[in-house]
Parts: sequence; structure tokens; C-alpha cells
Amino acid sequence: MSNSRPLVFVVDDDKAVRDSLKFALELEGFEVQPCAGGCELLAHKHLAQAACLVIDYHMPHMDGCELVAALRRRSCHIPVILITSEVTCWLRRLAHTMGVRHVIEKPLLDNGLLEALQAYRLS
Repeated sequence: MSNSRPLVFVVDDDKAVRDSLKFALELEGFEVQPCAGGCELLAHKHLAQAACLVIDYHMPHMDGCELVAALRRRSCHIPVILITSEVTCWLRRLAHTMGVRHVIEKPLLDNGLLEALQAYRLS
């Protein structure tokens, strides 16, 4: 992993979404590490180097909020952007209580994800 570009992990069980976000974010100057799920992210040897985590909410075995909770239990407070196909007030409140400032609706058709990353001064 290089240190010249901010490292962003993309966690989504959909390979097409991971590949698409990897391509788009690399064009914006990020280094991107895709993960197929929470267990893969939690076991990744470069997790501590991450500048931000983009995590899908709807995943099998461990949803996005469960993953954030697991990270927080490990005292891992890397900024998280939650993406989901169905944003609800309940999900926004839950994410907020976990320290997640950005919940973005899929499909990611506008610049919302990039703007959220910029809010963390990563680009």
C-alpha cells in the first residue's frame, strides 16, 4: 500500500459495485482496497492505514452497522461512509449514534460519495 494517496476501503458484497467504486475513486486520486464483507475487512492487514471506509449497509452475515459496531469495539474510529439502497430516518439515526456522519443512497448517481470523502479532507 502506498502512502501518497489516501487509502479507502470499499466494503460491499456486490462485486460490480466494488469494481465500479474502485475504478471511480482511483480516478479521483484515492488508493482503493475492495472487500467483499465485514469479516474480510476486519482481517485485513492494512486496515489501520485506512483514511476512510465506504461500507454497504445491506450485506449477508454482518450488515454495515454491525460492522461499524465491531470496528468501534476494537477502538477503530476510522471515518465511515455508509451506502445503502434504502435510506430511512431510523438508519440515519442509528448511523449517527455510531459516529457515522454520512449515509448515502445507492445508486450513487451524483457526487455525494466524493463530497463525503472531501468532507474528511481526503482529496
